[in-house]
Amino acid sequence: MDHFTDSDARRPTGADAAIIEGSQTTFMADVVEASRKVPVLVDFWATWCGPCKTLTPTLEKVVRAYGGRIRLVKIDIDENRALVQQLSSLGLPLQSVPTVAAFWQGQIADLFQGALPESEVRRFVDALLKLAGSSAPSADLIAQARKAMEDDQPEQAAALFSAALDEDQNRPEAWAGLVRALVALGADERAEAILAEVPQSLAEHAEIQAAKTAVSVAREGRMAARQLAELQARLAADPNDHDTRFALAAALNATGDRTGAAEALLDIMRRQRNWKDDAARLQLLKFFDAWGVDDADTMAARRKLSALLFS
Repeated sequence: MDHFTDSDARRPTGADAAIIEGSQTTFMADVVEASRKVPVLVDFWATWCGPCKTLTPTLEKVVRAYGGRIRLVKIDIDENRALVQQLSSLGLPLQSVPTVAAFWQGQIADLFQGALPESEVRRFVDALLKLAGSSAPSADLIAQARKAMEDDQPEQAAALFSAALDEDQNRPEAWAGLVRALVALGADERAEAILAEVPQSLAEHAEIQAAKTAVSVAREGRMAARQLAELQARLAADPNDHDTRFALAAALNATGDRTGAAEALLDIMRRQRNWKDDAARLQLLKFFDAWGVDDADTMAARRKLSALLFS
């Protein structure tokens, strides 16, 4: 990028120091050189661009939330045509806006086009920070909380997820993680109260929906768990009592025996594939949502389900 000229670089101050208006004369200093110290997002926009009016405020909000770990440089493509032409010659697709390019160590690291929702912008920034060897405080806390859950320490996980929400309340994975930790602690009512506090903008997020399923499954299971011994005795007397086996699956799941819970539902399917309009398979899918897509028990049971369905 030797063709770019540079003037005395403007250095913003105050709360918005990480967000500046850029131009073709300051691009080298504001973006290329600056990206050798901190990742830089470049927002290519235009006054006539409707989606830009949605994306730019979202970018500004996200960048402010990261407290100086990332910068945002806004470039009006109509006011900086020479810059756009030079970047296009390097393969940057600026034929349509908004386009957001991420720079790190003087190079383009990633980009996206179109007005993404805030959650997706955060994912993009998190990936960039990970590449740069950094992360948002909330992302660090969420990673620690997930590790605590894996280590069967839900109380510690709940505290870490809560701390992540104190840093940033727009992290659906933190809300969902806190709910799951509370479910693991048997605090179903508190988990439901947390779900009621989730921002409306996140209410339909897949993570939040899965957390709701986790609460529902837990409540159903805890009721059945109180009858665990009775259910096991009834099933021993009649192995083809699928209603009892179905209830036993919920009880086993509530007591933490995920393998047994999945096996009970798979056994129903082996004995009577479409029992009650595929109720066993649908319940198993609810368990997968409650456990988490990447959970080891989910993946193990999903492999068994696939083998059964395609055998």
